[in-house]
Amino acid sequence: MEGQMVIPPVDKDRLEAVFKAYDVRGLTPEELDEPMAKSLGAAFANFTNAEVVAVGRDMRTSGEALLAAFSEGVVSQGVDVRDIGLASTDLLYFASGYLDVPAVMLTASHNPASYNGMKFCQSRARAIGTDTGLTEIRRLAADPAEVATNTGHIEKVDLLDKFVEHAHSFIDVDVLRPLRIVVDTANGMGGLVVPAAFKGLPFEYEILYEELDGTFPNHPADPLQAENLVDLQDRVIESNADIGLAFDGDADRVFLVDENANLISGSITTALVASAMLESNGPGPILHNLICSRSTVEVIEEAGGEPIRT
Repeated sequence: MEGQMVIPPVDKDRLEAVFKAYDVRGLTPEELDEPMAKSLGAAFANFTNAEVVAVGRDMRTSGEALLAAFSEGVVSQGVDVRDIGLASTDLLYFASGYLDVPAVMLTASHNPASYNGMKFCQSRARAIGTDTGLTEIRRLAADPAEVATNTGHIEKVDLLDKFVEHAHSFIDVDVLRPLRIVVDTANGMGGLVVPAAFKGLPFEYEILYEELDGTFPNHPADPLQAENLVDLQDRVIESNADIGLAFDGDADRVFLVDENANLISGSITTALVASAMLESNGPGPILHNLICSRSTVEVIEEAGGEPIRT
């Protein structure tokens, strides 16, 4: 490679520290910095062998620079980038399906503000984990990547309206009844997608901590921890709301509380969604995660579905 421009390799021990089973995650910039992001961009471009890659990020303060570096690595390999900008992880996965391209989301989900990370997928949002590509991406990032003669281009695209249209396609909006809803987006990406998703629906809603702020000034964006639900629960009671919703940082998980501010378990939520999907679409397979209770499986089976644990 003498005389040829290259993307420098990343030390294998550094890569080992940030590569997890299903994503990349680490402290910024101590563990995950811009040179590493650039190398990972080149590695991902070479791994997918795609002509175009979609990218998006959450509101963390390190996200803009890391995304720019990652994109630079992608285009260095002659691959174009479709940058959807600030997004929830769901929106990024939608972009992967809508554009039919591999994609990367820059986020550390519910982790503290000092972290950032990457979630990778193939086209049509097919997940990439240790056994389906992460190990190979890590290997590629540990080697120098030769810069292509003809580099790619970056194009910004806005898919939020298309994403909302897609989300609404799963329900009959005409039969929705008026509800009063309190939503705690915890200064995360729910502050972007919730107003768009609720627009035109018969809901009166109030959003707590709607401003996008990657420092999480009010409470951590981790609804798994009971203490992070207190503000939501209090407001549901105070406002006589019908339901409360709590999102994590990248808005790909939501926890529910009822009108009495009692937490509705994920198993119950999964069972309710599964029943609705089977009623509208007929018998078929239903994917659920391994922490769902036996009752979820029973509800799926009683509704004519085939429960499949992921």
